[in-house]
Amino acid sequence: MTEFSQIPVLDLGPLMRGEDTQALAREFAAGYGTVGFGYVIGHGIDPALRTAIFAASRQFHQMPAAEKEAIALDRSHRGYIAINTSTDVNSDLAEVTKPNQSASFMMMREDEAADPGVYLSGPNQWPELEGFREVCEAYVAQMTVLGQRLMALALEALEVTDRSILSAFVTPTTWLRLLHYPPQPPQSPDDLYGSAPHKDFGCLTLLAQDDVGGLQVQTPQGHWVDAPPMPDAFVVNVGDMLHAMSNGRLLSTPHRVINTSGRERYSVPFFFDPHVSTRIAPLPGTGDPRFRPVEFGSFLRSELEAGYDAHKSDSAD
Repeated sequence: MTEFSQIPVLDLGPLMRGEDTQALAREFAAGYGTVGFGYVIGHGIDPALRTAIFAASRQFHQMPAAEKEAIALDRSHRGYIAINTSTDVNSDLAEVTKPNQSASFMMMREDEAADPGVYLSGPNQWPELEGFREVCEAYVAQMTVLGQRLMALALEALEVTDRSILSAFVTPTTWLRLLHYPPQPPQSPDDLYGSAPHKDFGCLTLLAQDDVGGLQVQTPQGHWVDAPPMPDAFVVNVGDMLHAMSNGRLLSTPHRVINTSGRERYSVPFFFDPHVSTRIAPLPGTGDPRFRPVEFGSFLRSELEAGYDAHKSDSAD
């Protein structure tokens, strides 16, 4: 990995306009092959929809605690995640003993009913807030299209000619998380995080931030680089599954959130992954395989059972 001091910016205009993307693919390969993070502009997402999803998040988090707890996170990973109920367990990055200082609402793909043969399938849990579901579903619809285009761009950046893996993203695994970080006390211990140092375990994360800041990305030498908010930009990063699919050429980079602003922080990450049945392995044309194949659903189960109280109770049944 190459040491870096700032996050690159990619303008997706050519991709969204259907123009030649060779130069953009080279920029993608360079940015995600050295940093693993980038600001994405020219993405085509309606700014009004982005404003609406943040308003919906604030509306949800201002609800009485009992009403949020009524839709507490279930076994299909949908619903309310209260503060102090999730912990990033990754001894390679930090000694994490305290839960993340954030609360969130989690929405996944809307299924009419749970399928016993498909991990994490099921309907979402919705709060009784007028217009909330509609805003969330509209946002996910637009972000899913953007995720599909970014995956195609990633394959072009890797110069992969066999694009059959894109079929795994036709019915993707999607996660919309409406996050709220309370201000951390000035005298907080060093190991208390809004979000502890971690790598994302999926393919792509597309993050919308408010104006508070607090996101930091770790360099190869262990320094932390701020990723402050940029108007109308998404912070997009690669996760472990795309890192493996690229045979290590696209980087999954550690990052964390520390909210020392004295203000509440809101962020909206959208995680875009393949169907849970997908076999994850280095793609043909990326060189001699450096990663063993894994079934995505099995990998997800181990990650969620390690990090969430709701899934710990599930595994204990």
